[in-house]
Amino acid sequence: MTLYLAWTSADLHDLDPSQDLTGPWREFRVAADGVAFVDSDDTLSRVYHALKWSLPEGAAVVVAPLAAAPKAKGLARGTTSWLRARFR
Repeated sequence: MTLYLAWTSADLHDLDPSQDLTGPWREFRVAADGVAFVDSDDTLSRVYHALKWSLPEGAAVVVAPLAAAPKAKGLARGTTSWLRARFR
């Protein structure tokens, strides 16, 4: 399993990850405006391209693997616990 950090200029709150964002991930967790964490067994390239193709045309997107749980503040309720559970 690899955990990825994804950022996009698209409004993720307007999307339903289970229906609008199909990709090679187990879970896609929206953490804040334009920020999500992606739990996947697939490669960075596959995760990036699946997200890019799921977003509206012209949306900016960045995806990067995480080596450790990031320090964060102000994320959606439960996100910090969700992250910690994946890095134990």
